[in-house]
Amino acid sequence: MKINGKDSKDVSKVADLVAKSGESGTPLELKILRNNEELQMKLQPVYDVVDKSYRLGLYIRDSAAGVGTLTFYAPDQGVYGALGHVITDMDTQTPIIVGDGDIVYSNVTSISKSHNGDPGEKHATLYKDSKVIGNIEKNTAFGIFGKMYAAPDHSLDKEAIPVAFAEEVKEGPAQIYTVVEGQKVEKFDIQVVHVSKQDFPGTKGMVIKITDPRLLDKTGGIVQGMSGSPIIQNGKLIGAVTHVFVNDPTSGYGCFIEWMLQDSGIVLRPTSSQESKAS
Repeated sequence: MKINGKDSKDVSKVADLVAKSGESGTPLELKILRNNEELQMKLQPVYDVVDKSYRLGLYIRDSAAGVGTLTFYAPDQGVYGALGHVITDMDTQTPIIVGDGDIVYSNVTSISKSHNGDPGEKHATLYKDSKVIGNIEKNTAFGIFGKMYAAPDHSLDKEAIPVAFAEEVKEGPAQIYTVVEGQKVEKFDIQVVHVSKQDFPGTKGMVIKITDPRLLDKTGGIVQGMSGSPIIQNGKLIGAVTHVFVNDPTSGYGCFIEWMLQDSGIVLRPTSSQESKAS
């Protein structure tokens, strides 16, 4: 978090600090966050005879970028939720702690189809020069969340739709909204084949199966990048796609929208303490 008392947000500046520390023999003063605990420690760089430079023995990453699916935008609160699952570092497999970030528009260019044992993926480009449409404040088990400055330009409907509590979700037909080409949001038929009773938040609240022939022909089922696609049943938003079954990519898990809204700061129902206060 800090090196010699200064914020360590720019990886390019770390090399100079390491070189000076190594040459002077003075260890770096580090403030680190480990398992939600802040620690102070010293670290002495070691000379690498091959690269002829001083090393810390640390893996450092100061930025990340990717393409994902927006699940909802709540116009009254000005907040959004996306992805339906946590973002982890591909090398360390640990959740990425968000310092700050922006969301911008993307454009789906192609799709690698899913096959048994090999989930496919959406290929897309980021519009880096486009306007920033929101920020990133949190990366939780249910996705990324933050403020969105206006309703997205490419939504399927301009009007907000109601949301359903977890207990309203039933086995049976439903739809997902997702993008398979460009920026066009489309509806595709699915089946909710199993609904779990969850008293506490979990990302595997329902099992879904893609039944839409056009989507199956295009993607082979659920592909990477489709996570976060909203699930609609009986005119209500009930959840979001979260995982694909590797051995059957036509099926996967979805989370209840209630948990995503909770992580965005929207409380659909009061907690027991709030209920007692209200009474």
